[in-house]
Formats: sequence, C-alpha cells, structure tokens
Amino acid sequence: MSREQIIEEMKQRVFAANLELPQYGLVKLTWGNVSEINRELGVIVIKPSGVKYENMQPEQMVVTDLAGKVLDTDSMNPSSDLPTHVVLYQAFDSITSIVHTHSTNSVMWAQAGRDLPAYGTTHADAFYGTVPCTRQLTEAEVCEAYEINTGQVIVETFKERKIQAEEVPGVLVYGHGPFTWGASPMKAVENSLILDEICLMAKENEQINPKITAIPQYLLDKHYFRKHGAAAYYGQG
Repeated sequence: MSREQIIEEMKQRVFAANLELPQYGLVKLTWGNVSEINRELGVIVIKPSGVKYENMQPEQMVVTDLAGKVLDTDSMNPSSDLPTHVVLYQAFDSITSIVHTHSTNSVMWAQAGRDLPAYGTTHADAFYGTVPCTRQLTEAEVCEAYEINTGQVIVETFKERKIQAEEVPGVLVYGHGPFTWGASPMKAVENSLILDEICLMAKENEQINPKITAIPQYLLDKHYFRKHGAAAYYGQG
C-alpha cells in the first residue's frame, strides 16, 4: 500500500471516529477531537479546528509530521489541541490514537480536581485502577505554552504516580477535561465513552453512599485481566 493510500485510510478512520463523539453525546458544538499516529510513516492525522461535525468531510482531516507541523500548506488548521496530542504520542509509545472531549460527567470530575476511584467492575473492565486528575497548571504554564504544558502535566502525573498509559487509558486534566487514548481511533473513543459513564456512576455512588470505597484489588484484577493481557478470555478472541 502506498503512503498516500495509508494516509487516506487514516483520514477515513479519524473522520469516522470524530463523528462518533456527538453520536455518543460526548461533545456539543465543536468541543472535541480525535487523532491517529503512524510512527513508521511519520504522520499524525487530526480533526481540523472549529469545524462543525455536521459539515465535516474526510478530506478535511489535517496531516502533520510527528512534531505537529502541517504537511499540506493548503489544508485547514489542525485542532488547537494538537500540541497536547504530540506530547502524549512522544511520551506514550504504546498508543495509536487520542481523543479529547468536554463530556459533561468527565468534566465535572476534572473541574472538581478529583481522581476517579475504581468503585466498580464497569470501571475495572477498561481502567486498571484510579483515573488520575492532574495538578492545576500554573499561570506561567498557561501563558507560555498552554497546550504543550497540558500534555506535559499529563505525562508528569503518570510518571510521578508510576501509572502505565496502556493500563489506564485516560486522564482528567484539572479544570479542563478528559483525554483518552487507545490502539485505534474507535478504541480511544470507546474509552472516552466509558470514562464519562463511570464518572457519572461514581458521582451517583457517592450520593447514595458517601462512605463508599474502591473495590478490592482482587476484583479489580479479575475484571481487568479477563479483558486484557495474555490470559484474557472475554469475547470471541
């Protein structure tokens, strides 16, 4: 397959994944974006900035190099969150796609500045433990290079807490919102949907039982590893 054909297929996948966001109720207006990386080819494909989902076309997906430089001078402007995606791709070499939304329930937790505990097995099926919330960015970090430093604070959070990006495929950025990732655009969107659902469940759990605690490690292990890893047995293989 030629370079051009590979990029065209990436554009189609990124376009289709972006359309899933409003269909799943994860974005309103233009509040979201999906990207995909091909490290061998040296390209990233991402949604164009500020384009309404109902008007978007596959050919409008923007192609950049691995540093985020747009390769086609005639293309639209890439998502303003591209620098964040670039930082995450550079730091987490196991991921292939990234999703950012302002989905209501995930943003609630991000704005509250709270980690999301693993209160149940729905959480454990996709996230191996607590989904972290980053620290607040400083004024200097916001003013100097906001999107880059958003990526850096995510990476910092995972390094300091010794969290593996492939085991916890998402994060809450303090005061901002969620970023999720995965092995494909659709998988990254799926993780975004799951994250928003478990944020809602956790909020309601705490109202029903203010003394709720995280599920025990053995239950977390059981549910996560039956879907992930060499011994996984969920589904049809």
